[in-house]
Amino acid sequence: MRRTVMMAATAATALVLAGCLGQEQESDAGRNADAKDVTLTITSNSVEGGKNDLGAKWINNWVIPEFVKQQKEKGVNVTIEHDGVGVDDAEYKAKVALDFGTDIGGDVLEIDGIWLGEFAKGGQVKTLDDVVGKDKVEGWDGWEQIPDAVEALGEFEGKRYGIPLGTDGRVIFFNKKLFSQVGLPADWQPTSWDEITAAAVSLKSLPGVTPIQLNGGTAMTEATTMQGVLPLLAGTGAEIWSDGKWQGGSEGVTAVLDLYQQVFKGGLGDPLLQQEAKGRDKSFELFAQNKIGMLFESDYFWRDVVSPTGVAKMADRDTAVGWAKIPAQTPGSGVDGQDFVSMSGGSIRVINPKTEFPQQAWELLEFMNSAEATKARLDGTAQITQREDVNEEVLAGDPMLSFIATEVLPITRFRPALAEYTEVSSALQQATADVVAGKTAEEAAAGYQDALVKAVGEDAVAGG
Repeated sequence: MRRTVMMAATAATALVLAGCLGQEQESDAGRNADAKDVTLTITSNSVEGGKNDLGAKWINNWVIPEFVKQQKEKGVNVTIEHDGVGVDDAEYKAKVALDFGTDIGGDVLEIDGIWLGEFAKGGQVKTLDDVVGKDKVEGWDGWEQIPDAVEALGEFEGKRYGIPLGTDGRVIFFNKKLFSQVGLPADWQPTSWDEITAAAVSLKSLPGVTPIQLNGGTAMTEATTMQGVLPLLAGTGAEIWSDGKWQGGSEGVTAVLDLYQQVFKGGLGDPLLQQEAKGRDKSFELFAQNKIGMLFESDYFWRDVVSPTGVAKMADRDTAVGWAKIPAQTPGSGVDGQDFVSMSGGSIRVINPKTEFPQQAWELLEFMNSAEATKARLDGTAQITQREDVNEEVLAGDPMLSFIATEVLPITRFRPALAEYTEVSSALQQATADVVAGKTAEEAAAGYQDALVKAVGEDAVAGG
């Protein structure tokens, strides 16, 4: 499988160089709408017994037979194939690029939301209105169940390209037992960065305890950017991409790096942990061992790390772990004047513009995002979905995930879905690494500015 996908990557690159990608036929949303014999392919980065096993089983054992049955009742014979792979994201992205560039790709494809802008700008994907027809798309009642902030994951430049599968949210997790020892409340909710550092200073009095884990440096890779830099930047009122430009070494970026400086120069965080290859995993273990007081993370930490079946189990998770929204730098200073901020990620499903059956592909996409299908995909697990009605039902017994769904998703932001983001993220990671290593916030911001200009060009940089 790896060899196959790597060959796809090479072929995809050749197609790009040859200018083939994005040259699909003119949109015809109504083609084959009345077909009685239909063949569709679902492409996903999931395979039974391997990566995203549950997702693969859901497609193979629930979506395909149930949709085939539904269509048969309408007099339509549908054959659905699942083109499932289980490789790393870069290899899967190359495969998808090849699918878009040839006539043999999947009809409905799952992609990381962060790839959307790149594929949209290259013409490989088109808006749902273009592929399916505006009336059909706007007529789907499922949009009413997807919050605007979550729907944005499937949008680029204000237009819908796909439907989100689900999402997550970033918060501050804290150890209630350690908080209790220094007189901090079990329902702690900071309203500014100063209140975060004040709590950390209190925790510093506990022997063997690192007050705060704020992911920093390059070893943490994207966890540094998503768990730390971007939500904090949103708390200054700025976003990494805005009005067609990337945020340079601005006042907002410098403020974020100054907070990193307070944490790591002030002895509130462990600088060595940020430099370890498995530092993030170790931070999970230390939190579970009651040796870290606060930790910036996504709800993944609750679901898959400190859960009873997690990688760093906490037997007393439900009583010992608290969570709080990430506050803006000061009340009201966040993006759109928000008091609290967050960042989210996730995947979306899009329709290949070259599909022979756009109307049937849209019906399949609607079906896969119905309440019934969404609940079936969870297979009894508690996880945040794209649908509010499903979340209300399946998260009722999980206060943490309910908190994310009701309190965090309405205020969240997403990474810009642009090809340049990877280099920008790397530059941000390096800036935090510079601070962890001892540079001042101003020095690190200047270094970031230089790296950003080299990566995207001076005309594409704001501030600094």
